[in-house]
Amino acid sequence: MSDYRPLAEILRPQTLDEVVGQEHLVGQSGIIRKMLGSAFLPSMIFWGPPGSGKTTLANLLATLTNAHFVAKSAVTSSLAEVRTIIKEAQARLDTNSQRTVFFLDEIHRFNKAQQDALLPHVEHGTVIFIGATTENPSFEVISPLLSRCRVLVLKPLEDEDLNTIIDRGLKHVKRAITNEAGTFLKEVANGDGRALLTIIEIAASITPPKYKKKEITVSDIEEAAQKKMLQYDQTGEEHFNTISAFIKSMRASDVDAALYYLARMVAAGEDPLFIARRIVIFSSEDIGLAQPTALVVANAVFDGCHKVGYPEAQILLAHGVSYLALAKKDRSAYDAFFAALGDVKQYGNLPIPLMIRNAPTKLMKELGYGKGYELYTTNSLLPDKIKGKKYYVKRG
Repeated sequence: MSDYRPLAEILRPQTLDEVVGQEHLVGQSGIIRKMLGSAFLPSMIFWGPPGSGKTTLANLLATLTNAHFVAKSAVTSSLAEVRTIIKEAQARLDTNSQRTVFFLDEIHRFNKAQQDALLPHVEHGTVIFIGATTENPSFEVISPLLSRCRVLVLKPLEDEDLNTIIDRGLKHVKRAITNEAGTFLKEVANGDGRALLTIIEIAASITPPKYKKKEITVSDIEEAAQKKMLQYDQTGEEHFNTISAFIKSMRASDVDAALYYLARMVAAGEDPLFIARRIVIFSSEDIGLAQPTALVVANAVFDGCHKVGYPEAQILLAHGVSYLALAKKDRSAYDAFFAALGDVKQYGNLPIPLMIRNAPTKLMKELGYGKGYELYTTNSLLPDKIKGKKYYVKRG
């Protein structure tokens, strides 16, 4: 009989040892293993990117504790459905003492009233509640529920983890893959193990069985993922060329070029937080005192990208990039600091003038610490060796 389940479901780990990544949680000294070892399973919030293993871990926890597993999505579930699940969980507990693991994916989609309804059942232990979210739970989960759950952070899958998943997927579909296609597959999947396996499954099925070629190619991945390969290796030369062009375009106040290079990075799947970090740095380094609100805008863009992620994050990035590219530029604070840093490296710790030293004891006062200090003096307060030196030069 054929197995019509998706490849990602077929290959879902059945033991903790089969879990790919998340060593800090499932490794020999990981918190999940410790919980299982102590036979204590609290309610939890799993916070991590898509395809990092949130559903898999919840399923495994239920299996390994002989609990009944119920999985729902906050996108499609109603409060009435949740009440039914709770009622059935209580009956299960009363009848045969079996616990219920209630896994709710995308809990951030539940509003405050819906989350409030979970509180008494989590607090009384009617269910072992596991909420999953890709968003920061500090912002998206109400405080009373958050305080009753242990938050576990799942990390993005590393390159080595993705290679392991690719090997498992290819073995199951009995195919090989070219090196270039494998690299592109990981870029397209963007750390999502489930998406990666789905693309492999589609790519392997594109050619009818009797015509199957030995290897999956870049064109197969492009067709399966409906995404063309861009020359943008996130660890290679093109990556650094693009970010360099992006920064230099903003520095030159060429807003059109800046938006173009931003679009290149977004289309290639660049991490929005990487771009946002560069924006924050640029706002202080290149705009600085000419328009101090630039740093406020840049930080707001970073915070917004952290909260919402793609696809909405691209709108925030475009807003921030346009603002910064059009802003006046002033590197005087940046240049002044590094000039001062140069003297620190050249001269070391020069003696600080006595008049501006702290004098918390009688002895220090007797030694002249703080003597002659004037609150708004116009005298140079630099060490004697470099007294009167100017680092900051006002521009404009």
